[in-house]
Amino acid sequence: MDWGIENRLSRLIKEDGRCQFLPIDHGYFQGPTSYLEKPSETIKGLLPYADGLFVTRGIVRSSVPPNCQTPIIMRVSGGTSIIGSDLANETLTTSIDEVIRLNATAVGISIFVGSDYEKQTLTSLAQLVNQCEPYGIPVMAVTAVGKELEQRTARYLALSSRIAAELGARIVKTYYCPQDFEKVTEGCPVPVVIAGGPKCETELEVFEFVYDGIQKGAIGINLGRNVWQNPHPVPMMRALNNIIHKNLTPKEAQELFEELSRSQ
Repeated sequence: MDWGIENRLSRLIKEDGRCQFLPIDHGYFQGPTSYLEKPSETIKGLLPYADGLFVTRGIVRSSVPPNCQTPIIMRVSGGTSIIGSDLANETLTTSIDEVIRLNATAVGISIFVGSDYEKQTLTSLAQLVNQCEPYGIPVMAVTAVGKELEQRTARYLALSSRIAAELGARIVKTYYCPQDFEKVTEGCPVPVVIAGGPKCETELEVFEFVYDGIQKGAIGINLGRNVWQNPHPVPMMRALNNIIHKNLTPKEAQELFEELSRSQ
């Protein structure tokens, strides 16, 4: 592995081999999502506990302090909105020159395996890898499924994750599934991080699926709504951080969350 790629990955994935990314890129297709109306306020207080910030170039410029030391993972795919006909109809939106200009540590792109736009998004991933590798910039592939929630099975996620790795992604972000999730991580030769998906009903539910996913081979998480839409986002972020980096159990994380929430 080239030194540049290795150096950037070491900033995102800590010495314990784990990571906690904070995605606030939802506005690129959802607009001013609840609790993300003012991104700069949303990330305030959360950045110290994030190993990477997943964000679009527009929000980097407008809402992230220039002295921010948290590595930036820049989302570089898009082109559709939540009111459009199909969210899978994405393409590349950001040039490699822009990625370098904004000093991103890595880039992220969605792929929609099994959709009408499968070839388009997979080809975009391959093109992005071709553009980024000469500059030592790692690519994170996001195995998106759009509205087809029933596709979040181990078979589908393993297929999508493996294809992403085969096309050159250095990290794969994919959804957790309660059955056979280890088949997803074991079949993917690059690190897997867990996406958050829909907002959960309770904090304990989040802690349980994160803990289980880590035990089954994921190296970390990329959770947004289950953090910043929580009434106590910083305690939530810190509790998750302790599951990932200090191996807390879901019960211990719940106790920490409650303690931190009371002291706010």
